Amino acid sequence: MKPDISRTEHAQMAMAFEVCAWSKPGNVDRCHDFLDTRLEHFLTSIIFCRKAYEKAELGEGSIGSLIKEATILTSRHNGGNTHFGAFILLIPLIIGGSIENAILIVKNSTIEDAIDFYDAFSYTAVRVRDNDELDINDPKAKEELRRRGMTFYDVMAHSAPHDLVAHEVISGFPLTRYTADLLHANSEKNAITLVFLQLLSEYRDTFIEKKFGYQASELVRQKAAEVIAGTSSAAELDSYCLKNGYNPGSLADIMISGLYIALEEGWEWEKT
Repeated sequence: MKPDISRTEHAQMAMAFEVCAWSKPGNVDRCHDFLDTRLEHFLTSIIFCRKAYEKAELGEGSIGSLIKEATILTSRHNGGNTHFGAFILLIPLIIGGSIENAILIVKNSTIEDAIDFYDAFSYTAVRVRDNDELDINDPKAKEELRRRGMTFYDVMAHSAPHDLVAHEVISGFPLTRYTADLLHANSEKNAITLVFLQLLSEYRDTFIEKKFGYQASELVRQKAAEVIAGTSSAAELDSYCLKNGYNPGSLADIMISGLYIALEEGWEWEKT
């Protein structure tokens, strides 16, 4: 009798499927790398983070400590931040076993979860908003979290207006649900790429926005809408993003969490 696929394994599969799909405009995939980050770095991170996921599945540890552990484990290569946003989404989903339970886990998070989350930043390079009053690079930031009594949920709520992943976590994982539903409804061979393009055509990517501003993220969204409408090609959008350094990393993280939920629900990936 074949053993069931675990939540940990579904999470790793989701990460692998996302990075191996092609062509995802502006992101590392099987067709192109970045200067300092290659496909192999992403695949290595997928292997390295397993221990943290297994603990999450067993209910050992909490959101903050496990995000921190996953970040430490995946810092053992020199490819930089590959999956920090994905950890923020996947850890509560793996702990909870469902979106509904993940919502409760995030809401019941603690101050210590927030402190561990801030500690995780020291092990990776994450794009953050300039002039944030709770700057991760400020050594006094953790003291301020304690003074205000801010939990992990509160930190995510603080970031949510400017960060797609943080907004996803505090609002009940709606894009994760939407992405999983799109995957279930799409039977084409390159379903992951098509769903990613759909997301990119509907939502501005805040990773791009933090680095290049609103106009850049909105222009990428409009160009993705042209691909969906058939007036432009994915290859043209990919070339445009790579030329300008536009990397829609936030939506890539959402793609991973959506893939995870779809796999948990029995999405038949081998038929696409």
